Amino acid sequence: MGVKFYSLLYSLTDFIPPTITKKMTIQNSVPADLPTILALYENARQHQREQQTVVIWPEFDVEIIKKEIEENHQWKIVINGQIACVWATTLNDKAIWEEKDRDDGVYIHRIATNPDFRGNHFVKRIVEWAIQYTKDNGRKYVRLDTLGRNTRLVEHYTKSGFDYLGEFKLANTASLPLHYQTEPICLLFEIEVG
Repeated sequence: MGVKFYSLLYSLTDFIPPTITKKMTIQNSVPADLPTILALYENARQHQREQQTVVIWPEFDVEIIKKEIEENHQWKIVINGQIACVWATTLNDKAIWEEKDRDDGVYIHRIATNPDFRGNHFVKRIVEWAIQYTKDNGRKYVRLDTLGRNTRLVEHYTKSGFDYLGEFKLANTASLPLHYQTEPICLLFEIEVG
């Protein structure tokens, strides 16, 4: 079964707060978006530093991000012509999900929101999109992970529709970004889509 790659447009005006007046779209990122993606990751790192109690993302390998864009696994929410949020997807994640990854999930990574658009509940929008994307690709689960014991993030993800599966210690982190190698606790979340 092949993976369906497409730019999916969503008109979610019923869910957008009144401060956002135009159509919200979810699209694949394109090479020209790379500087914005990197800036949003840096903004996320700064926000994480300010929180002082969460794991701080490292600088991500630009070549990996370019490959995600090329393979249509880097996504963006666009509002009023601005990139409001970005994230990456993958169709396997054995290094984190180990035996639970049976080629039956879509995995979401690195959600980063433009500071000008914080508070717009983009994770809920991403979940709505990801459920359909998962079904379209013949998969059964939407999955997400985070590091550390961030109780606010656990609450945020569960309110957005994810089931919290608990804390896990990763067995082999050598192939993962640095923050997985330095933080022993990985929190797993999942939505079964059928």
